[in-house]
Amino acid sequence: MKTAALVMAAGRGERAGAESPKQYRALIGRPVLRWSLAALAGRIDRVVAVIDPEWRAAAGAAAEGLAVELVAGGDTRTASVRAGLEALAADAPDVVLIHDAARPGLTGTTIAALLAALEGAPAAAPALRVDDALKRVDGQGAVVGEAQRDGVRRVQTPQAFRYAAIKAAYEALPEDATYEDDLAVARAAGHAIALVPGDLKLMKLTHAEDFAIMEQLMAGVACVGSGFDAHRFGPGDHVTLCGVKIAHTKGVVGHSDADVGWHALTDAILGAIGAGDIGAHFPPSDARWKGAASEIFLAHARDLVSEAGGRIVHVDLTLVCEAPKIAPHREAMRAKTAEVLGLPMARVSVKATTTEKMGFAGREEGLAAQAVATVEMPR
Repeated sequence: MKTAALVMAAGRGERAGAESPKQYRALIGRPVLRWSLAALAGRIDRVVAVIDPEWRAAAGAAAEGLAVELVAGGDTRTASVRAGLEALAADAPDVVLIHDAARPGLTGTTIAALLAALEGAPAAAPALRVDDALKRVDGQGAVVGEAQRDGVRRVQTPQAFRYAAIKAAYEALPEDATYEDDLAVARAAGHAIALVPGDLKLMKLTHAEDFAIMEQLMAGVACVGSGFDAHRFGPGDHVTLCGVKIAHTKGVVGHSDADVGWHALTDAILGAIGAGDIGAHFPPSDARWKGAASEIFLAHARDLVSEAGGRIVHVDLTLVCEAPKIAPHREAMRAKTAEVLGLPMARVSVKATTTEKMGFAGREEGLAAQAVATVEMPR
């Protein structure tokens, strides 16, 4: 069965109260649109984002690295769906999922349930029960009556269809027709509809306060990694710690720039996602890394977290040395680390301690660092 998905992202989302459309606002470190696209890419053969051409650059950034096509939408949702369905026509799929970009909580479980439902029906959608009491209100919000919740469902997206059926249904619509959703179009064409279990995480982002709710619903598992590194002193006139060059009477011996702070932190981040250690990714035997800036290593670990669908939440670093003095450079180290990891300063801790003249650090033979990184990963 050849599958396709249309992600509807051409709307303005003005009720969300931001300068940019809600689908491009950040949600747990990613644009909302990115969450929806990433959920479909890899599970669906062809993914098309239907966008407002004015926001093509933002859409392209949200889709970076994913097998996603961008298609210009129309002035209404109906026109945008038509444009998306037409874009699929040259290589028509057997089924198509039509999804709102503003529902970023899509999972593979829902996608699989919808595809299975289409084996016995021309249309399907996820739906939730209505458990709250329903009231009818007037234009001023005053209660004027009751509404029955029996036989009522909250329908979500993606809404899934056999492609030929939904395309014909849209083609049969008058130009000025308006429908609440794609199921209504299918139903108007006489197609039966199957419902599969919905998901609370599939709530639609409509108002500004919805973002805080969605962040809580999508919160992942906190994973903690630790890292340690040490380097001996050698000839030189400076050391590099957390990306900051500090004048000193000695240098540090190491294959790269020997930044023990960022080396320990890189290992901590890699450990949090079970991705080995810095040596596995950047072997000292590889001449490419001779004298390399440790920012390369730290950025690589950061990117691996992002590719795995996670986000770095907090890092805590302790430098162990008698000299040089860390305090005058602490804030610069925090700023550099925050910049590379894309974190606010409040989520980056840099501390220093000595060993009270004990051991190799106490004898000023070298310096060391230990780090802890907290990473939130998808459930």
